[in-house]
Amino acid sequence: MKTENTVWHQQQINKVQRANIKKQRPCLLWYTGLSGSGKSTVANAVDALLFERQCHTYLLDGDNVRHGLNGDLSFSDQDRIENIRRISEVSKLFVDAGLIVSTAFISPFASDRKMAREKLATGEFLEVYIDTPISVCEQRDPKGLYKKARAGEIKDFTGIDSDYDIPSAPEIHIKTAELTIVECAQQIVQFLEDNHYISTGS
Repeated sequence: MKTENTVWHQQQINKVQRANIKKQRPCLLWYTGLSGSGKSTVANAVDALLFERQCHTYLLDGDNVRHGLNGDLSFSDQDRIENIRRISEVSKLFVDAGLIVSTAFISPFASDRKMAREKLATGEFLEVYIDTPISVCEQRDPKGLYKKARAGEIKDFTGIDSDYDIPSAPEIHIKTAELTIVECAQQIVQFLEDNHYISTGS
């Protein structure tokens, strides 16, 4: 909740200046998809490729953030919304610092992803839809969560008893069932090159 005595403090150094010394165009790669779709794996692979090019990046992973910043939140619809709100605000700060930020969250609701997009300037929010059939996600089931959800041990599980809003017009659409992780990562980096977020071969 905002207070009436809180005033935004203008800083001497701005986002453009921070981005210029990093020689990149800051943005937020917002990875969304079902549990087990490969969001974190692909995001990590992209982050590694960008690091090799000496890009300035940071990766916010859904599970990791719930160990700290969002450790007080459940997986109810209301807490999922608050989870995304907090991450959106943190991501906005990192973009302001001139970084290429990645977030790997299920973020199942289109309205929440829209909220996150609207916090950033035009062109700074890049929705990356990790499109993997639920049958493949269940087959992978790296954390055993689908098995528990099917057994009724986990409630409000996306794709089982909680909805997932498929992105209607993502900037980047990745089908992990058809590509290797390296190919997925290269496709995303190529998008960043083609749209001048990073220099070619930087």
